[in-house]
Amino acid sequence: MDFVSQILFVIVLILGVGYFTKNVKKLRRNIKLGHDVDVSDNKAERWKNMTMIALGQTKMVRRPIAGILHVIVYLGFIIINIEVLEIIIDGIFGTHRIGLHVLPESFYGFLIGVFEILAVLVFVSVIVFWLRRNALKIKRFWSKEMTRWPKNDANYILYFEMVLMGLFLVMNATDPTLQQANTGNIFSQFIAPWFSGLPETTIHFIERSAWWLHIVGILIFLNYLYFSKHLHILLAFPNTYYGRLTPKGQFNNLESVTNEVKMMMDPNADPFAAPAEGAEDDVPAKFGASDVQDLNWLQLLNAYTCTECGRCTSECPANQTGKKLSPRKIMMDTRDRLEEVGKNIDANDGEFKPDGKQLLDDYISREELWACTSCNACVEACPLSIDPLSIIIEMRRYLVMEQSAAPMELNNMMTNIENNGAPWPYNQMDRLNWKNE
Repeated sequence: MDFVSQILFVIVLILGVGYFTKNVKKLRRNIKLGHDVDVSDNKAERWKNMTMIALGQTKMVRRPIAGILHVIVYLGFIIINIEVLEIIIDGIFGTHRIGLHVLPESFYGFLIGVFEILAVLVFVSVIVFWLRRNALKIKRFWSKEMTRWPKNDANYILYFEMVLMGLFLVMNATDPTLQQANTGNIFSQFIAPWFSGLPETTIHFIERSAWWLHIVGILIFLNYLYFSKHLHILLAFPNTYYGRLTPKGQFNNLESVTNEVKMMMDPNADPFAAPAEGAEDDVPAKFGASDVQDLNWLQLLNAYTCTECGRCTSECPANQTGKKLSPRKIMMDTRDRLEEVGKNIDANDGEFKPDGKQLLDDYISREELWACTSCNACVEACPLSIDPLSIIIEMRRYLVMEQSAAPMELNNMMTNIENNGAPWPYNQMDRLNWKNE
């Protein structure tokens, strides 16, 4: 590799990593728009969850076919990209197959052999994924929220992975240094004869082209992640680490409401007493959430981590009975609104300018929110510990406590509890009359 190529490689590398870094900062800024939440407890259990769920893929393999294929693609893509380290070193210093010079030939051959086996397995798995999505048309991939972009995004990634694996094998097959060493070329040795009749300069051009396209393709893929559902490749680890540890049926209490109840139950409390000297007379925070800024940062992280796999929606009993609710759509809508807010901030010098829109009504309808049975099936089904129910509950809380906009059935129930001490419209004195009938 000549000096000009080295300079060009460094420029491409800096641009690719620089743009990725810029988007990571934007991503972090958007997530931090949410309220703070304390997730500093039980570090040992959190590390265990991240290791088992994100790294070990334990929840993914509950559906064996998709799970095993995903493990192959996940491990294969990560392990094969160890080769990127060699490409970067060669690109910067102008070397070629530096691994052959610094590692024992047998060990280097073992690594390349493993990479080639995994490349073929990834290629085959991706084809199966494509067939499941586009030929078999599995229902959860074709729900109404899977419009043009979400549907195409999934296919773009599959095509990308096939091309990258193909380029890796062609790069090896047309590299005389590797083929003559005859070590690790488990599959590329069968591809090499395809180019045997070509002039040496042509073979060298193909090898260099595959090398450049492979590394540039990886940089493009890296930067595409921010705009894709495949951002979960990076966010799965923090999302599973910070995932909730409390029982799934346990809802959080609003501190302001808890304090009001405590005051009501304290016979010595004076609700009209002036605040103590030095105490702040704070304006009560909004109850619940009507927009993404009202959610906490973990819920916003959840939204960016969503893989759009549809397992949550396929397990949702409300969705199964024809209701409008789709937990996947809740997460997609939250992410889309958060992106819109982020672009608004970018366009207004770091400040959010009210745009007359919000998550409630403009993205998520009230019908969707009240269709939820709070059963936690979506939370249990998610392979990455995402919690759509927590967002639904916060938005319901806003409707009830800020707008008094609960459905008539719920208002009747709450009125009965207030008046009769039970959800039913019977006086407490008449509650046991059924025994005499």
